[in-house]
Amino acid sequence: MAGVRQVKAGWYNAFRPWTLHGAIVPVLLGGAMAYGAGSEEWILFILALAGGVLLQSAANLLNTYGDYRAGLDTVENHSRAPELVSGTLRPKDVKIAGLACLAVTALIGLYMVWATGWGIAVFGIAGIAGAGLYTVGVSYKYMGLGQASVFVMMGLLMPMGTYYLMTGALSWDVLLASLPNALMITAVLGGNELRDFDSDSAAGVRTQSYRLGYGRAMSLHLGMLTAPYFLLMVLIAFGVLPVHCLIAMLSLWQWHLSYDNARGARGDGRRSFMLVPLAFKQNWVFGVLLVIGYLAGALTA
Repeated sequence: MAGVRQVKAGWYNAFRPWTLHGAIVPVLLGGAMAYGAGSEEWILFILALAGGVLLQSAANLLNTYGDYRAGLDTVENHSRAPELVSGTLRPKDVKIAGLACLAVTALIGLYMVWATGWGIAVFGIAGIAGAGLYTVGVSYKYMGLGQASVFVMMGLLMPMGTYYLMTGALSWDVLLASLPNALMITAVLGGNELRDFDSDSAAGVRTQSYRLGYGRAMSLHLGMLTAPYFLLMVLIAFGVLPVHCLIAMLSLWQWHLSYDNARGARGDGRRSFMLVPLAFKQNWVFGVLLVIGYLAGALTA
């Protein structure tokens, strides 16, 4: 891809630790809201965080494996995922590493069930299925269901599951408070699909962006980057989130960078590549500030 620096192939790039906002931020949000409700189950919180990181790592590894097996990662477009195309890593090893992450997550889940009951198993099974079947087995990414899955699995179920694990209860407030971050996480995958739009289309991969067409998919991406700020103000106005969460509005600078880059991405290799890292950064900053704001509100209540 013109104007894009080649990444260094290896296990670090295969694990993609910079994508862990997708797991860390939702768990932090669920944990903060559980703390606000009076829970101090920190061991369970740490386990939820570890499980989320392992699920995200498994999804990254198995996505690399699945895209390679599907013929999407080739010599021509290997700038972002060169591990298997270049022969640096073996497909079998990457697949085993991904499955190992799922196995460790399952073991953590068994402890959670022992400690809190079978209710948490619903969240755990959904998470393992979501991470494991993205591009392997059912391969629902190729059915255009990737963004919907990220919105539900990571955006909603992770914070709700963390809250349930720590309190033993479900909460409408947690569901509503999760919506802004859920949209922003989904926007990251939307950016990924837009970046890969031409190569996916050539390979016959019908992602949601492919089904919508580039123009509408870009409009959706921009909407998911922007709508969280309006939702945040509504949630604060109705008392779902404390006013302290307005600190998350400081991430509007990152939104500006993401939005401005995205509007000129079509036909520009560098801007197209930057759709994903800029959305990553916006989600990190927004999510962490949102959690800080919630904790500040809980501590001063």
